[in-house]
Amino acid sequence: MTAPATFSVALANETATANLMADLAMLIGPGDVVTLSGDLGAGKTFAARALIRYFAGDDDLEVPSPTFTLAQGYELPPFPLLHADLYRIDDASELEEIGLSPMPEGAVVLIEWPERAPDAMPADRIDIAFSHRPALGASARAAEITGYGTGAAQVARLAALRRFLEYADYDTARRRRMAGDASTRSYARLVRGDERAVILMNAPRRPDGRAIYHGKSYSAAVHLAEDVRPFVAVAGGLRAQGFSAPAIHHADLDHGFLILEDLGTASFLKGDPPQPDPERYRLATDMLAVLHRKALPETLPLTGELAYRIPVFDTEAMLVEIGLMLEWYLPDRGVDPGDAQRADFLAMWRELLAEPNAGAGTSDRTWVLRDFHSPNLIWLDDRAGTDKVGLIDFQDAVLGPASYDLVSLLQDARIDVPEDLEIALLTRYIMARRGADANFDPSAFAELYAIMSAQRNTRLLGTFARLNRRDRKPHYLRHQPRIWTYLNRSLAHPALALLREWYRLHVPPPAGLTAR
Repeated sequence: MTAPATFSVALANETATANLMADLAMLIGPGDVVTLSGDLGAGKTFAARALIRYFAGDDDLEVPSPTFTLAQGYELPPFPLLHADLYRIDDASELEEIGLSPMPEGAVVLIEWPERAPDAMPADRIDIAFSHRPALGASARAAEITGYGTGAAQVARLAALRRFLEYADYDTARRRRMAGDASTRSYARLVRGDERAVILMNAPRRPDGRAIYHGKSYSAAVHLAEDVRPFVAVAGGLRAQGFSAPAIHHADLDHGFLILEDLGTASFLKGDPPQPDPERYRLATDMLAVLHRKALPETLPLTGELAYRIPVFDTEAMLVEIGLMLEWYLPDRGVDPGDAQRADFLAMWRELLAEPNAGAGTSDRTWVLRDFHSPNLIWLDDRAGTDKVGLIDFQDAVLGPASYDLVSLLQDARIDVPEDLEIALLTRYIMARRGADANFDPSAFAELYAIMSAQRNTRLLGTFARLNRRDRKPHYLRHQPRIWTYLNRSLAHPALALLREWYRLHVPPPAGLTAR
């Protein structure tokens, strides 16, 4: 049995209490139970309101005490939350009536007065016991935070986060929640006085999946970052090459906490519904052309003593990625490919990938940032030229074919890129590369672009199916029809004729679409 983890903190005022709850919010998610104990007036309800308002991103959200309703549900941006008050509970059997027996799945559960039903509290939970500290001020409190079961690791991490913020002198800064992504990372803006805000990144070390790919997790097999070190190294490498990655002000590499330059929120999209801003997409295309004609190092400094070697995006990694179609997408669509079909699929892909990886294995390979698309690009209007392209997601960078990041941009998984704009920007990129290098082969690049498009979009169909079924994130399914459209654009290339026929016979379209 895991021993409980505990630490105490003095809270001088309500702002300090709100900051504690914001820090906790960065580390919890659906399935976690947080109990708030202490005497009447000790600050439990204020703490609960602070946590709910942080998740909502709304300091003025009405959060009534559930003293009389007993339980109040909230559909918050990241996930549902159930706020319960057990003060008026006389018997643990009453918990079933308010939705706490069993504890709801897929939601954060926040319980005041757990002392009223101690035997009904789950073995895995975080408890915060508040007490008055009148000698320090009318609103001064102390909090003892204890993690039980799986909550012990979360409380230990919370203590480490609090130490990091104190070391960086941001412990009293106001916290503002930022939307996350499909990963386990979380973010907050830190505002200290009149200074420019900075970004707090929480990036816990965590492999993606069990070790089922020749003894490796999925993230290790396809060279995804499993801790914060690649982000730090690649950020420094990009800045050294003159690109607009955020400066890193403070880092705790062991725990995965960073304080970064805030590049702002200006998007590469415009309009409602949002669509690509052609001017900004042109500059992003130009930035890739500049990056790809540079002679780039394959090893980057990490600290004074440590270096980071960028992994190679080899054929085996690409095959594991596209295997997500067989593992997740096809079963979602009611297809169970037999061994012969699986073998044909992988054999065709292995042959196709030999060509881009011939380039990836020579001096022609470049840095592939991996997620170079609109959610990860920030428009920096106060800078000049390609410096206007702010980069915020590159920890999964690999050495591979230049065409990959151009596909990521021009076939954006989350926004429709019109085909005429894609073709115009592909042509713009090719002309820029050809202008800088007379040996650049436009026809060969166009073929590799089609192959990388098919590879990436095949992987994305499987990735979004996995996010739905494994990670309970069904909203990613809405992107599958767009991915299907991009996939069919690439399969039209003559070099992919055999693959196109295999997909026609064996791969049904996403739900709601008709077969081609």
